[in-house]
Parts: sequence; C-alpha cells; structure tokens
Amino acid sequence: MRLRTTSAVAGASALLLLTGCGAADMTRQASPFANAQGAKTVTLSVQSWVGAQANVGVARYLLEHELGYRVDTVQVDEVPAWDALSQGRVDAILEDWGHPDQEKRYVEDKRTIASGGDLGVTGHIGWYVPTYFAKQHPDVTDWKNLDKYADRMRTPESGGKGQLLDGSPSYVTNDKALVDNLHLNYQVVFAGSEAAQITQMKQFAKERKPFLTYWYSPQWLFEKIPMTEVKLPAYKEGCDADAAKVACAYPHTPLKKYLNADFARTGGRAAAFLKNFKWTTEDQNEVSLMIANDRLTPQEAARKWADRHRSTWRSWLPS
Repeated sequence: MRLRTTSAVAGASALLLLTGCGAADMTRQASPFANAQGAKTVTLSVQSWVGAQANVGVARYLLEHELGYRVDTVQVDEVPAWDALSQGRVDAILEDWGHPDQEKRYVEDKRTIASGGDLGVTGHIGWYVPTYFAKQHPDVTDWKNLDKYADRMRTPESGGKGQLLDGSPSYVTNDKALVDNLHLNYQVVFAGSEAAQITQMKQFAKERKPFLTYWYSPQWLFEKIPMTEVKLPAYKEGCDADAAKVACAYPHTPLKKYLNADFARTGGRAAAFLKNFKWTTEDQNEVSLMIANDRLTPQEAARKWADRHRSTWRSWLPS
C-alpha cells in the first residue's frame, strides 16, 4: 500500500506496540511469543492504514473469542514486515498490496513465507479530486488537463507548483516518478500519515477547495468525501517494472495474505483460520468506518461486526 487514520489498536498485553508511520524498529517491536513452540499465541502484523486495522481487529477478536488464542499485534512498515514475517517475528500479514521482489525472495526462493490466499478485497491506488470540483470542471479528470488547474491546487508546501497530496513517506508509491515522467507542474507533498492526510482532505472539503490527492480503495473516507479518480495513462502489464520510468496508472490489485512458512505448517487451527479469512470490501469498510469515524477501538468494531455477520465468519472457523 501503499498505504490505508492511524487509530490505537487495543492490546492484549503491554507487548502491543504501535509506532505511527515512521520506520519500524523490529528489535523493539517483535513479540517474543511469535512462532513460540507450543504457545497458543499468534502475532499479527498490522499496517498503519485503517483497512489493515479492520482486518486484524476482526481476525484477532475471533481468534481470541472463538478459538481461544492469545493475539499480539505489531505495527511494521510494508517492506520490513516481510523481513519480520520471514524470520518468524510475526506470524501473518493480512493485507499486502503487492511486493513482487519480496514475494520472489521469500516465497519462491527462500520459502520462508507461504501464501495465505486472497483477502477477498481488490485494492486500487489512484489520483483523486473532490467530486464537487470535478462536477464544476469535468476535464480535470484527465491527467492531460491537470496543469490547467495547477495554480488552483497550489499550497505553501508545494512552492510555485500544484500540490499532489500523499500520506506517509513509508508508503510505496509511483507518484514522484509519475509527476516527472508525465511532465506535470506538480509537487508531491507528504502529509506524514494516513490520519494527517485525511485531516487535510477534510479541511479542504469543508472549505470546498480543490485538491489533488493520492488515495486508494477500499477506504471509508469516500463515504464522507466523494472523490472522482483522475484518469492516468492506462496500466499495462510491466509498465511499472522500472520504478524510475513509471508513466502509467496503478493496477487493480487483489489483496493477499501471507503466513510465516513454519506457522503455516504447524500453526494448527489459527493458521487454518487465517487462510480461511476472506471478506468483502463492504465488510472491511463497515469495520473501518466504525474505527475511523465512530472512534471505536478495532476490537469494539470487530465485536459489533461479528455480532451482525455470524454467517460470514462461521465459515472461517476450522473444524
């Protein structure tokens, strides 16, 4: 992700550690219970965006209340999470947005990480403008016309150029390359985190100002601030292979789960449950909205969702 408000995730113990969106220090964050032989404990990696917190919140709630496991969570940035998973410092990643280099290294070559199957949600990153501005200026939704509106998108942080608002610098994006390679009069400006980015977008929307932002779906904010995607040059397989030369749109990505390979083999009912965990974009957004908008903890949101959707999650429980 590239990614998806950072909320505090309620912890089962003092070992729950969340650091925000900066570089993760795994020497402090790794749970000593991860991959512990004989311990009925699972350690899940949770990324900073709220959709990932929704996944982990529901998985954790059901592992604890239906299967009797203790669950620890560790927040790790996208790429370091693969290292942690390979080394057994976490047992599972429940939402990966596509990291082919890590997948080849750890899944295909080293075989220290195993696929956990599809999450059931398709992710998509893109550039968006608020729908209220797109209705007034329909041509803004074609990237070729963005420079026409650069002055309207300018902020103190973007200098004399239009602002393309991004979230955390830790997210893996193509935005700087796209601006350069499409020769656009824009400057990528990092808000610092998903939460900070949402705050800025809400303020722009409150004042009915135009803005251009990196954003992604699924994401609960679309229900609060309708946004329209800007059409970038069409994505074709391999067009993003060279990060410095990217000049195409982001793909639509079926989001994947990954397990530590040893845990996948010996993790018993917990591993089987995580492999079975598969839900819809609507499910994830329902939980995300409760976390981010209603200010529930991920565990409170998970309990409410689980009470409403027993027929969905019962099929995830191993026999």
